[in-house]
Amino acid sequence: MKNKILMPFLFLLTLVVTSTFSYGQDKEFYQLKTYTLKNGDQEKMMDAYLENAYIPALKRMGIENVGVFKVRPNNFTLSDKIYVLIPFKSLTAFEQLESKLAADKTHLAAGADYINATHTNTPYERISSVLLRAFPDMPKMKPTDLEGSRADRVYELRSYEGPTEAMYHRKVNMFNEGGEVKLFNDLGFNAVFYAEVISGDHMPNLMYMTTFPNMEKRDALWKDFGSAPKWKEISSMDIYKNTVSHADINLLYPTEYSDY
Repeated sequence: MKNKILMPFLFLLTLVVTSTFSYGQDKEFYQLKTYTLKNGDQEKMMDAYLENAYIPALKRMGIENVGVFKVRPNNFTLSDKIYVLIPFKSLTAFEQLESKLAADKTHLAAGADYINATHTNTPYERISSVLLRAFPDMPKMKPTDLEGSRADRVYELRSYEGPTEAMYHRKVNMFNEGGEVKLFNDLGFNAVFYAEVISGDHMPNLMYMTTFPNMEKRDALWKDFGSAPKWKEISSMDIYKNTVSHADINLLYPTEYSDY
């Protein structure tokens, strides 16, 4: 009985020690901004600003590999959002972003229609923002180089919430020490990032993005994942069971001006 009580405690202690050790690693931070739109006019305003003002300004700051994505249209999903994924080398770089944008005269001129929009002609309904820190097993973003039409590509953004902080940390461990990240890599899921949400409105929470040239390839790889011996092994371990209380799956495609 004592062993059954001690095992979860010792496992959690190991997670805390591992997390403390890995926190000092050279891991990237990501901001995921989501713009919610109400019509095509807003979409045009956002596209023009992002392509001609915002992303060029980020590049002048030395920020590369900015992803811009939209919801893949289908009979059940309204394409009313634009996702912008921005990598940062440090939290300081993230903190300095807005002040640098405000001082960039080229950005102010190119983005004047967006920046000076009136309350009767807004470019979006709202913006939500999530700040993330990369996993130890993938400390740097890896933009994928997929072939084929961008409209056919699938960028799958997944968000897993945990029922408690302790169970959430077990799920993070499952990705890293448990070998889930390695399994994704071995099967060819072409991940862009895996990261912990360190500030957001759904916590505790982790997010990751995998990429595919089309839906057929995406469906085939997930089938391979579900039948993989490694997945069956780790998913059956008691320590990893019931560690996800809610999952959101967003199927996206990259805009023509997205970096990948």
